[in-house]
Amino acid sequence: MASALPYKPKPGEIPTDPGVYRFLDSDGRILYVGKAKNLRARLSNYFAPLHTLHERTRRMVTTASKVEWTVVATDIDSLQLEYTWIQEYSPPFNVRYKDDKSYPYMAVTLADEAPRVIVTRNRRIRGAKYFGPYPKVWAVHDTIDQLIKVFPIRTCSDSSYKKAMASGRPCFPGQIGRCGGPCSMKVTIEEHRAIVDDFIAFMSGSDKQYTKRMQARMREAAAAMDYESAASYRDKLQALDAVLNRSALVLSEDTDADLFGVAEDELSAAVQHFIVRGGRVRGVRATTIDKELDISGPDLVDQILQRAYGAAGADDIPRQVLVPTLPDDSAELEEWLQSRRGKKVTVQIAQRGQKADLMRTATLNAQQALMLHKTRRTSDYTSRTKALTDLQEALGMTEAPLRIECFDVSHLGGTGVVASMVVFEDGLPRKDQYRSFSVSETTDDTDSMYQVLTRRLAHIDRDEAEQEAIDPMADGEVDATRKRPRFAYRPQLLLVDGGQPQVQAAARALRDAGHEEIALCGIAKRLEEVWLPHDDFPVILPRSSEALYLLQRLRDEAHRFAITHQRKKRGRDITSVLAEVPGLGDARIKALLRHFGSVSRLKQATPEEIQDLPGIGPRLATSIHSHLAVGSVASGSDG
Repeated sequence: MASALPYKPKPGEIPTDPGVYRFLDSDGRILYVGKAKNLRARLSNYFAPLHTLHERTRRMVTTASKVEWTVVATDIDSLQLEYTWIQEYSPPFNVRYKDDKSYPYMAVTLADEAPRVIVTRNRRIRGAKYFGPYPKVWAVHDTIDQLIKVFPIRTCSDSSYKKAMASGRPCFPGQIGRCGGPCSMKVTIEEHRAIVDDFIAFMSGSDKQYTKRMQARMREAAAAMDYESAASYRDKLQALDAVLNRSALVLSEDTDADLFGVAEDELSAAVQHFIVRGGRVRGVRATTIDKELDISGPDLVDQILQRAYGAAGADDIPRQVLVPTLPDDSAELEEWLQSRRGKKVTVQIAQRGQKADLMRTATLNAQQALMLHKTRRTSDYTSRTKALTDLQEALGMTEAPLRIECFDVSHLGGTGVVASMVVFEDGLPRKDQYRSFSVSETTDDTDSMYQVLTRRLAHIDRDEAEQEAIDPMADGEVDATRKRPRFAYRPQLLLVDGGQPQVQAAARALRDAGHEEIALCGIAKRLEEVWLPHDDFPVILPRSSEALYLLQRLRDEAHRFAITHQRKKRGRDITSVLAEVPGLGDARIKALLRHFGSVSRLKQATPEEIQDLPGIGPRLATSIHSHLAVGSVASGSDG
């Protein structure tokens, strides 16, 4: 591999001004677009020696055949130009958004003579005012049903409206009380416009004043013994409560903010965009992202905000934008958003209080969305088939790996070594065939991997021999009670969590067991490289590859299962240690673990803190502390 790129600009050619750069291939296709405050400093990172680059960055710069840049006057100009080019060219190495789902909105057609409220997925209706997005269509319809009881505005179609206004007869929705426009013959165009204005003000966050006004009118009507009007106001208040209860007050009533919760791994990210107006969550938008190049958290947030507000109108940009981490150019982003909104906009981290609580909720939703996104990709039949086919081709296998076993080793500071084996068949997990291993004596992770695989492979020949020895027709009848031994199924592919050292250890286990016909590979977490036993360089699967998603999920599942087994084992170990303390029974042991929440916290507790637990006196607390201290010294570090 060449150490330098042939199209690398000469020293001094790249300016030090702010600007936007783009890498192009030999056909002139734009591969990647980025911005920089200092073009020379940024681009020098891409032209470092190739062996020092991130694997996927190396793939991008070697695919490209030239680099171009455009100097701009300010950092804000570079931000705007970067957004424009990404939208125009969709470069394959920039982050790619997967939210092609069209969300339902509530829209009020203000450009019409008599505006109507509709449910739509079209965000380009001329003169319309939008509210949302809503997660489900039924939620929009339900909200409209409640609100037109309080703000009776037009809901009928344009053709029904024209026909009613021309004939002087109410439209059909108006006849059944479902439309309150001028076409219902109950209000004038001017009166209807005033109701529409109130409807928009309420949806924009002025709900408190309308609720107070309605309550005052209800009391006045009741005091005047106009019980029919009081009952009408009561019904309207109930309708308003029904709408407001769906979007509970999460922040102070004067808060207008957009909050972005982000969850990511090496390949993907999920974003939960909470739209808060008047302190209430008025809409939620979910986005999933494929990351082709390695991108930092701040840069990812930068890209998310550009996309969220690049085509937004002034009314769609709030006073405050809350993010999990600040982009490096947050000051420029604020200026850019302010220029679009016409008023001050702040970009901040939600650090404490209700905003931090809401950020945690958004982040939790993003984590669940990311997990669901990955699960759906590996569960879909078409995706699974493509994943197995791509894996067969990438690893040079003669058949698709219908049964894959993945192994991971886990330990705590070199002690408590355990390993896991998870099984996927046809791209789906077979949890009934998961296995865990304890490794009592080992020198390092590679030795642990060798031991575990040797133990697993020994069962293939043994169980197959046992299966062949069984005669299911020995008594003249089929014996349906005999089951195939649990390890008798031969995998087509063994996957280990790790790079070349772990793969070599696994290859040695296969060779010693006489099963080199079983394919083997390893996946290294840092760069998501796929290592084969006899290759000096890894296989690099595209970030959007279904095969890479499958391998990543196998690896993550094996890691999860290993950690779960280790925690259970540690729980049993600490219970055994505590059981040796005189005067400490099962009930008190459980109470101790429940009170401190974890083994590490219990080990760090002082005798005085242990004594705070009901039923444990000073002498017993000192005995527990001393026993745990001795156990920690004997078993090694817990950290």
